Amino acid sequence: MSSNFVDHIKVFCRSGKGGAGSTHLHRAKYIPKGGPDGGDGGRGGHVILKGNSHLWTLLHLRYTRHVAAEPGKSGSGQDKTGAFGKDVIIEVPLGTIARDADTGEFLAEITEHEQSVIILKGGRGGLGNTHFKSSTNQTPRYSQPGEPGIEMNVIMELKLLADVGLVGFPNAGKSTLLSVVSAAKPKIADYPFTTLVPNLGMVEYRDHLSFVMADIPGIIEGAHLGKGIGLRFLRHIERNSILLFMIPADSENIKKEFKILLKELELFNPELLDKKRVLAVSKCDLLDDAALKKLSKKIPEIPTVFISSHTTKGLVELKDVLWKCLNE
Repeated sequence: MSSNFVDHIKVFCRSGKGGAGSTHLHRAKYIPKGGPDGGDGGRGGHVILKGNSHLWTLLHLRYTRHVAAEPGKSGSGQDKTGAFGKDVIIEVPLGTIARDADTGEFLAEITEHEQSVIILKGGRGGLGNTHFKSSTNQTPRYSQPGEPGIEMNVIMELKLLADVGLVGFPNAGKSTLLSVVSAAKPKIADYPFTTLVPNLGMVEYRDHLSFVMADIPGIIEGAHLGKGIGLRFLRHIERNSILLFMIPADSENIKKEFKILLKELELFNPELLDKKRVLAVSKCDLLDDAALKKLSKKIPEIPTVFISSHTTKGLVELKDVLWKCLNE
């Protein structure tokens, strides 16, 4: 596993305690018995998640085990309110979801740059004794303490944001395709599980347009049960607009492989079947025209493009099909 890609992190977070209200009575040279003038306590600091489009992993939080916002300051005489506690801002990549680690409760989802969400509110400051003055109690000698902060173990989980997600068994040519159609440089070799982390690439299209493609580590049969490394990365497919299935031309049974891939997605999350699908039959440079013609009768009934990343055959057509699907 690459040490540079972290998509799941657990952090103990604590918001700030509210400051105490002041119990103060006004005193001046000629006013020996002034009324109450104790100010309110300041609010405790919030814990805030903030989107940063320049991050694409949670690596920077790997060694952050505890996060604590500042407590609010106490109020003081002359009705002075205490200062607010300083907020803690945790910057995360777009596509991050935060949950309560103990209950699983959803806290926030960050999908835009600079988007900020308070996940733990700071405690309110206590009221000063000014608020408790009445006709029967002219000089109250009590005030409120500040509210305590909130403590929580927060799980942050990253789901990559991409327009097109590559789906296929290990060694189907996904990384090679991404390296050819974008500037991404994934590790490529002729053996299964070369890709151990998701890779993102920006695919340039006509007239300076572009879309984002994600190479997800290969799925195997039983991935939804945690076999291979599929379970860990299946969640990254949930955010993709289009699923680009890749099956090599030398596969024994393309329809069967396609059904297995679909089944794994369905067992992981049935909603994945609602996404648009395109099939790219890769490694077509291995077959002659007669074999390809014969093969074209044995493919699923979805938009299909025959490609070869090595000879660039069909890549322009593939981009056209994907762009059309993205903008329908």
